[in-house]
Amino acid sequence: MPFEVCADGTCHGHESCLVVLDVLLHVPPRDGSAARSRLVKREGRPTHSLTSYYRESDVAGTPPVDPTPGPAGRGGGFAVLTLQGLEPHEVTEAFSSRMPTPDEIALLEIPAGEPVMVMERTVRTATGHPVEFAIGVHRASLFSWQYTFEMPD
Repeated sequence: MPFEVCADGTCHGHESCLVVLDVLLHVPPRDGSAARSRLVKREGRPTHSLTSYYRESDVAGTPPVDPTPGPAGRGGGFAVLTLQGLEPHEVTEAFSSRMPTPDEIALLEIPAGEPVMVMERTVRTATGHPVEFAIGVHRASLFSWQYTFEMPD
């Protein structure tokens, strides 16, 4: 799952790329977006895939556009964005479930009949500027989520 650059409407197989560029990151396709994909394993077993999309101008010359597989260095993409003056402030995550595609079954080594959980995450700065959109596909049998929120006044 290599680094990819989506530009001029060429999305290297990611159906969601144009949506990410136009709607979520507010970037016209001709301006370009960087996508960093990774496969995460636990004890040698695939647990999930995650693709993060960034404005190419926000991450040019930084680890998220390095073709080396894996996380974008210590602290990941959030650390890089912070160093670029784009500190993440707000995260919105949405979850859904579905049956996996044939490619996901192969990549994640999913047994017959197991669904996947799909996480879509949008990260914004304190000014509301979207700096990352991520799509994670998780094997349902290997994940649970727990959140703790402070109650507003």
